[in-house]
Amino acid sequence: QVQLVESGGGLVQAGGSLRLSCAASGSTLSIYAIGWYRQAPGKQRELVATIGSGGSTNYADSVKGRFTTSRDNAKNTVYLQMNSLKPEDTAVYYCNAGRTTSVGQWRSYWGQGTQVTVSS
Repeated sequence: QVQLVESGGGLVQAGGSLRLSCAASGSTLSIYAIGWYRQAPGKQRELVATIGSGGSTNYADSVKGRFTTSRDNAKNTVYLQMNSLKPEDTAVYYCNAGRTTSVGQWRSYWGQGTQVTVSS
């Protein structure tokens, strides 16, 4: 079982930056693939960025070049650095940790989310 806690959200002006953290307890986060998702009011949850257990990253086109995800295995934490923020980035941001177990089952865990609000 993995417990995930996001932090770092807040209110920022357009063009500003925030760094979100996703801290894990109960298991070593390094063995999990991490996905960062966001959900704006009235919209579906969308995948923003991923980082594999080996460190490979992928980004949605809407955030490519502005967002960077990284992991600090020593701190059991994954980060999402968000630069050049836009009002359309306003959403609740969630981290998700997933892996395939030794018996081939997919295990996935969610954090509680952190609100990011970008003012114009």
